[in-house]
Amino acid sequence: MAGALAPVFALAITATSREDEVKLSGALQKLVEEDRALVVNHNAEMSELTLEGQGDTHLRVVLERLVDRFHLTVDTAAPQTPYRETITKSIDQHARYKKQSGGHGQFGDVKVTVRPRPRGEGFNFSNTVVGGAVPRNFIPAVGDGVRDYLRRGPLGFQVVDVEVILTDGAHHSVDSSEMAFRAAGRLAMAEGLPKCGPILLEPIDHMVISAPNTATARVQRVITARRGQILGFQAKEGWQGWDEVQAYMPVATLHDLIIEIRALSHGMGFFTREFDHLAELSGREAETAIAERQAAHG
Repeated sequence: MAGALAPVFALAITATSREDEVKLSGALQKLVEEDRALVVNHNAEMSELTLEGQGDTHLRVVLERLVDRFHLTVDTAAPQTPYRETITKSIDQHARYKKQSGGHGQFGDVKVTVRPRPRGEGFNFSNTVVGGAVPRNFIPAVGDGVRDYLRRGPLGFQVVDVEVILTDGAHHSVDSSEMAFRAAGRLAMAEGLPKCGPILLEPIDHMVISAPNTATARVQRVITARRGQILGFQAKEGWQGWDEVQAYMPVATLHDLIIEIRALSHGMGFFTREFDHLAELSGREAETAIAERQAAHG
């Protein structure tokens, strides 16, 4: 089957005993070498190790091998969804970082304009400082401080599609430093972004779901039930009696999708997926995602 070896099911795994983490890494490497349909990913952003394969049965066999061959047990969970956040309002923010503890102190003073950017435009930092209010050698440090904060915004997720312009500031001939201006940049974001109307964004994948045409109507109902948007369907080229359904679906709803697709297609259905765009998420789903993030990371 075309694309059948692309992973369609994933589990986040952790060694039941923390002492086994290094051993687990080595065992997974051996299993991946033996099984080309198995993928292991380490998501640094989520601090998460995921096992990806051809379905729940496939991964269950892998977990049994970990126990039988390597005497390793793991805890499993659905992988976290890589939500993002952005802003909806512009703001001018002033922040001053000042610290005095004997000897040289630390001093950095910045004024920034923060604006939303169109979806998908990413982050941009620039400056319009004149007259040396912030010395040129300290300006990159302000940008670094801004980026530090944007890794985890007011909702708890990485911030995207934001423009920050350093417009003015002040420095001290002795106490100013790169560290002080980096701290000032971070402080400006921490104080300013919560006022910018932050919203949650969820990743949306473009899905191509293939199944016998006797199951097409049920596939479409599954897509709708999982907050998906059906783009259309057509006969699958070269596959007599099969259809291909295309849709946009939220990544948060995909964890056990393959189980349901196979159940309604006598075990034959499959899909391919790729990231397409970020879309605003609001209401109960957004509140739940934010609460879970805050509970996990404090």
